[in-house]
Amino acid sequence: MELKKHQDQRLPERKGQKRKLEEEIKEGKRVISAAEEEAAAPYGEARRVILNEVYTQVNILNSTFSWHETHRGAAKRATHILAELAKNEEVVNVIVEGGAVPALVKHLEAPPSSGIDHNNSKPFEHEVEKESAFALGLLAVKPEHQQIIVDAGALSHLVSLLKRQRDVHRDGSNSRAVNSVIRRAADAITNLAHENSSIKTRVRMEGGIPPLVELLEFTDTKVQRAAAGALRTLAFKNDENKNQIVECYALPTLILMLRSDDAAIHYEAVGVIGNLVHSSPNIKREVLAAGALQPVIGLLSSCCSESQREAALLLGQFAATDSDCKVHIVQRGAVRPLIEMLQSPDVQLREMSAFALGRLAQDTHNQAGIAHNGGLVPLLKLLDSKNGSLQHNAAFALYGLADNEDNVSDFISVGGVQKLQDGEFIVQATKDCVAKTLKRLEEKIHGRVLNHLLYLVRVAEKAVQRRVALALAHLCSPDDQRTIFIDNCGLDLLLGLLGSSSLKQQLDGAIALYRLTNKATTLSPVDAAPLSPTPQVYLGEQYVNNPTLSDVTFLVEGRRFYAHRICLLASSDAFRAMFDGGYREKDARDIEIPNIRWEVFELMMRFIYTGSVDVTLIIAQDLLRAADQYLLEGLKRLCEYTIAQDITLENIGSMYELSEAFHAISLRHRCILFILEQFDKLSDKPRHSQLIQRIIPEIRNYFEKALTKPHQHNSQL
Repeated sequence: MELKKHQDQRLPERKGQKRKLEEEIKEGKRVISAAEEEAAAPYGEARRVILNEVYTQVNILNSTFSWHETHRGAAKRATHILAELAKNEEVVNVIVEGGAVPALVKHLEAPPSSGIDHNNSKPFEHEVEKESAFALGLLAVKPEHQQIIVDAGALSHLVSLLKRQRDVHRDGSNSRAVNSVIRRAADAITNLAHENSSIKTRVRMEGGIPPLVELLEFTDTKVQRAAAGALRTLAFKNDENKNQIVECYALPTLILMLRSDDAAIHYEAVGVIGNLVHSSPNIKREVLAAGALQPVIGLLSSCCSESQREAALLLGQFAATDSDCKVHIVQRGAVRPLIEMLQSPDVQLREMSAFALGRLAQDTHNQAGIAHNGGLVPLLKLLDSKNGSLQHNAAFALYGLADNEDNVSDFISVGGVQKLQDGEFIVQATKDCVAKTLKRLEEKIHGRVLNHLLYLVRVAEKAVQRRVALALAHLCSPDDQRTIFIDNCGLDLLLGLLGSSSLKQQLDGAIALYRLTNKATTLSPVDAAPLSPTPQVYLGEQYVNNPTLSDVTFLVEGRRFYAHRICLLASSDAFRAMFDGGYREKDARDIEIPNIRWEVFELMMRFIYTGSVDVTLIIAQDLLRAADQYLLEGLKRLCEYTIAQDITLENIGSMYELSEAFHAISLRHRCILFILEQFDKLSDKPRHSQLIQRIIPEIRNYFEKALTKPHQHNSQL
């Protein structure tokens, strides 16, 4: 357990002590060099006072290493003052700079026995060592000081202190002073080894692990915690240390500590076990064989949130072992407390419980149980987190739950698909996991799963019906679209969303409808033109505006255009009515065309003679008008295709009106698809709502027609 840093203490400035130091400087007892003066200047008077005080206490420690009572008393006060100063992180560097480390290390051991008086008394026994260990532990909180302290010889003294005090304890001594010095020594080792792999190894080489393991059985709970805290640090990412801790038979005691009523005890114990099993499959098996599983599960209900967090993390590590272990964890009652932890205000608790459930959810037998016990909704809520790790753990758990057919309907009915689609995910791994989850759900939309979803579409409350319809638009097979959206009225639900007063619901409906068109192999934004009632006859390019064999002339803008009745008769019903009906043009040699420009008429006739023509955007709308007037469906298709390439957010309203004015069904359908695809960008445009309400009937006709015709593999333009 690391010593706490006190952040808010100000630099102490005692006037009496300051005068004393100034007097000592004047008397020559301690001289500050010019270099020290220069170094201290930028930090002001307060730092200078602290540095002088450190020098004073160091001098005391260097001159009082004996059992003489006055020396021991002075050393006790000096170590205590340095420890109090070290509680302020701003002062720690000054303490080290003032040479305190060697002096403190020296007082980790007892003075020579030759200095003991005739009464054989040892004044302040253990007190000086305790304060020295405490001060060094505080200094070691800063990583840059750890190696300085170790190089000064602290480790061997701290380990010797543990061993010596352990022997004192064996002899029956159990004083408060003994307990305190053991605890401070263990705490100092914890801070020295924190995130420092070389020092962790040095502790083992100095023989520090066996006495720490023995201290787990110490009667004083504070000593137990300190020893466990040190072992926890030493075990982290150090395989040799892990093995030695296990070889010293620490596991039985640690597992007993898991059942302690003292939250601080079981928190440290579960932390040690967690670090032991991390990336160590063999130790993990030993821990499980030693009976750790049930007490760890019990800690999920602890009043200590730190123990709950560590227990959830450890269960996640256990669950990665094999499928049987996953099942055993669930059978022993871990699921409910883990789900409750998902709703904790503590973000770390939520993260670790999601981690554990994610590992458990990779087993088929557990997936339905987690969902049945209410795990789906809180996991989905965690996708909104701004914590990338928490978000990913939740996504991984949902990926597991989606693998079970029994969960799919629940997943969809609570809005899980929309949550996955709408989420803003922080890391790429989470995005990939979500994509795989959606794919996994899509693969299960058939058979009994689909039947259950269709049942919900028919009988569930409106909100659930809409969620199901939205999800099916994205996930269902094209083969099932007619059954879902026509036979079971799923289309009505989507159109109801599109006509909603809620912009979010409108957007959801538009996205779903557009997705439906992409998935449907029968849909094409430009429908095939109807076949001509008579076989098409093309005279060829050479007869376009050619007087040879011409039997009719059109007057366009005062110019003659030579044509052939047989070609015109075969091209459209309009020309057949003109020449075979009761119109005056039937026997006329010259026919005036008053409302079409020459360039447009020439292109129209070229299409009639050849069956093809290049339609440019400049002339497309005029040519569409002419093609509609003369019922040339093939030419209309070409014009609509060209015009459709020019649809924009700004002109979509006028384009839709154009499609209505000239019965341009294909262009109208392309406008509909554009509106659905760009719905979010169109929503802030003028008259957007009126346009949507206007096209809903046409959208219905479009989908009803498309979803009820036989399957054709038409490609979209």
